Amino acid sequence: MDLLAHLEAFVAAVDEASFSRAADRLGIAQPLLSRRIKTLEEHYSGLLFDRTRRQVTTTEFGLLLLPYAQDVLDRAQRLRQIAESAHRSAVRAVAVPADCAPAALARIIRAGAEHGTPLGVRELPPDERESGLADGSLTYTLLRVAPEDATLHVPLGLACAPPSGTPDDAPAVPTARLRPRPRAVHLEDLRPRRGRGSPGARPILTTREDQVPHAQDRLSRAAARSGLPEGLIRPAETIAGALAEMLADRVTLLCSEPFARRNGASWAPLADTSLHRGYDAGATRRRPGVAHVPDWLAALLASAVGATMTAATASRITAPSGAAGHDAPSRLAAHG
Repeated sequence: MDLLAHLEAFVAAVDEASFSRAADRLGIAQPLLSRRIKTLEEHYSGLLFDRTRRQVTTTEFGLLLLPYAQDVLDRAQRLRQIAESAHRSAVRAVAVPADCAPAALARIIRAGAEHGTPLGVRELPPDERESGLADGSLTYTLLRVAPEDATLHVPLGLACAPPSGTPDDAPAVPTARLRPRPRAVHLEDLRPRRGRGSPGARPILTTREDQVPHAQDRLSRAAARSGLPEGLIRPAETIAGALAEMLADRVTLLCSEPFARRNGASWAPLADTSLHRGYDAGATRRRPGVAHVPDWLAALLASAVGATMTAATASRITAPSGAAGHDAPSRLAAHG
């Protein structure tokens, strides 16, 4: 027996002094309301209503149970309200790539508090961000998509150890083999030179953020078209390990410019924009009250990954609260 539904039928019938009006109030058929009251009478072994008269009259037994029934319904309503309030105030999980700057993640958490939306940030690989959004364990995330379908674009390039003798606090400058900016890197330029004594092609490491199927396929095809040796591009086990090899001048690392600069590396962009990262900000459909990613959060997520926006996306996003002191490109998450 659904006790709450049966008690609602009982209380409504008392209030309305009519089974038909009580059924209308609850939005159910009158026979169903009558069956619920009959089941309740059988459950408590006593008549709740005197049916011998033309008008529905509550019995003494019914009047005895009435305040307790109303109390149960009031408590159930209060319980629902508390549960809804808890859902609204609960920390909402936001997943981002693992190569974001800690300061950018701190700004996300701070902005959430300012907007009355407590946020917890998780650094997860692309597949876990997608599955977490699907099962509802994540509220918001950045989904990896093909760049031509994306609203956010992150230019990718190759990072390498800075030239020897460069002071730690000096701006990183791309090395000659990656060509100085603003010229971009073409994969065919990385082919090993012919002749004895010529250095071989330097391995290129990719992190988990770029090991999604569509990105791997594109990169493999582009490498094959450019004549790069098979196996030259390989996945890194960890970001820390990849950085260690790159800074030791043994490999180059496929990454974004903000990540390279934060770690003291030289960086030059890939000329093939189809190899760049594409993102869409997504919200779960499994949580009530979450229809889409708020504009202020979308801007901060874009800034965290160093993304540029499509014109349509940038035009609708306003500066997040508390952004005073940041320049316009930061507020619009326009980087690159």
